[in-house]
Amino acid sequence: MSDWPPLSEKIAIQAWRHGEVSAATRAVPSEIPVALTYNHQTYAVMMATPGDMRDFAIGFSLSEAIITQPSQIIRLDIVAVTQGIECRMELAPERMQALQSRRRRMAGPVGCGLCGIESLSEAARPIPLVVSQLRVAAPRIAQALRQMALGQTLNQETRAVHAAGFFESASGRVLVREDVGRHNALDKLIGAMAEAGLAGGQGVMLLTSRVSIELIQKAAISACSILVAVSVPSAYAIAEARAAGITLCAVARDDGFEIFTHPARILFESNEDVA
Repeated sequence: MSDWPPLSEKIAIQAWRHGEVSAATRAVPSEIPVALTYNHQTYAVMMATPGDMRDFAIGFSLSEAIITQPSQIIRLDIVAVTQGIECRMELAPERMQALQSRRRRMAGPVGCGLCGIESLSEAARPIPLVVSQLRVAAPRIAQALRQMALGQTLNQETRAVHAAGFFESASGRVLVREDVGRHNALDKLIGAMAEAGLAGGQGVMLLTSRVSIELIQKAAISACSILVAVSVPSAYAIAEARAAGITLCAVARDDGFEIFTHPARILFESNEDVA
């Protein structure tokens, strides 16, 4: 077993500021290969930040529909090896049989969430319809975004990683996970939510990245009814969010946000949520 890799590294640099050159250091996030294996068979190798790996393994397995609940992973070992990290999972027999029938293999570099699929039809896989009675006050979403920023400790150090957060409406708490990859950050969040017993319909998912189709797919599989992002979504993502029944908000800033689909879940004349 190798030593566990750090989340960030200090790198010596030369800085040019105000017309002068000086020696300095810069904290940068780590990015290493992470293999996800099921019953000794490698399914995916992702480039990721080596933190919250248990959450990542569970969340990836859920969002890729390899499992439908964490208990279907009979054993999970996170092992640091010379080349990176292995998330070694043993699945319940029925889930392993279903996985083998899919015969899907993928290799996903950062920023590419659909790499390695075998056909165009897999990119447009059916998205489940999300049904939720949750209504959230607009000011509460703005507050949740501010809370998430406080929980982005790795980004505060490096200014170079994405975050995915979940604002639980009932308690007001925000669960946060970070990674160099936006897809990885969301998978880590989905895994953490599953471990905490939180369903997507209990609150709002928050993203520091743009929204593309695969993030809508992951949100829908986790039954998320409201998704808020800081950047502009793609046209495909908007269409899929509309079809899936997801309220998609984006261009989120300190002074507000824009609603692209299903606006009825956002309350403008109240500071209280409605479940």
